[in-house]
Amino acid sequence: MQHLETLFDLTRDDLTRVLATAVELKRRLAQGDRPPVLQQKVLALLFEKPSLRTRVSFEAGIAQLGGTSLFLGEEVGWGKRESYADFARVLGEYVDVVVCRAKCHDRVRQLASYNIVPVINGLTDLSHPCQAIADVMTIQESLGDLAGRRLVFVGDGNNVARSLMLICAMMKMSFTLACPEGYEVDATWCNRVMKAYPEAKICQMRDPSEAVVDADAIYTDVWISMGQEAEQAERRQVFGDYRIDEKLMKMAPRHARVLHCLPAVRGQEITDGVIDGPQSDVIRQAGNRMHAQKGLLVWLLARQWVDENVPG
Repeated sequence: MQHLETLFDLTRDDLTRVLATAVELKRRLAQGDRPPVLQQKVLALLFEKPSLRTRVSFEAGIAQLGGTSLFLGEEVGWGKRESYADFARVLGEYVDVVVCRAKCHDRVRQLASYNIVPVINGLTDLSHPCQAIADVMTIQESLGDLAGRRLVFVGDGNNVARSLMLICAMMKMSFTLACPEGYEVDATWCNRVMKAYPEAKICQMRDPSEAVVDADAIYTDVWISMGQEAEQAERRQVFGDYRIDEKLMKMAPRHARVLHCLPAVRGQEITDGVIDGPQSDVIRQAGNRMHAQKGLLVWLLARQWVDENVPG
């Protein structure tokens, strides 16, 4: 059974088809066409963390495709009232696919291990694959062919940075992380990416000004993610020089696009002038969460429709 715990679960060809499906569905939506490809399919949203974009984009997306969704928060007692196996097997009796947004990646891995229905990672501490798919879709819309493009991430080597590193390797893009010492993407993940994609172009460095000189896309995320609240004071000090502001953007090419996965702490990791400026794709990027996830859902649940309707 096909799951999406991380982007390692997809081949390069798989990802290309998901993106092509997303593009086709977005094109049709713009023309007023909402094909009921997933009519009567039921999506469960099993969430341990709060969400705006992930929840609403999946709920809206499945509705546009003719299906329905159920939001499952802490009240369902996942892992508390009954065994993990019983929970997963019973849930599989009711729904066709599960999006899981969990505090710990092992929770998603364990849910998928029962192979009851496809499980999609809606964010964990390890990775955020749905975000990365929407990100490259946005870059492709703005700049065209992805191969050879250079994405620079300024900030923490977190779950978003890991997913971007991997998806850049998959799409033959180069990835640079500009971060303080000690906040790099971990060696285990880097080694796994290089083993899967030996030709990957990956760089981790200190100076953001140097990093953005030939960037096609410049990306950042909050300095303090959910669960890191105890580190607020330390992180604000450490990341003080890792802000995307007007000064940094002057070091980058004029065509470079700005991305942020949101929510943003304006004035901290990014300034108002940049996030609301002419080089920003941030709002369209957020909108593409829905289109990218529609592509993923259709690819997972209606492969024949993809083969018959999506240009190869």
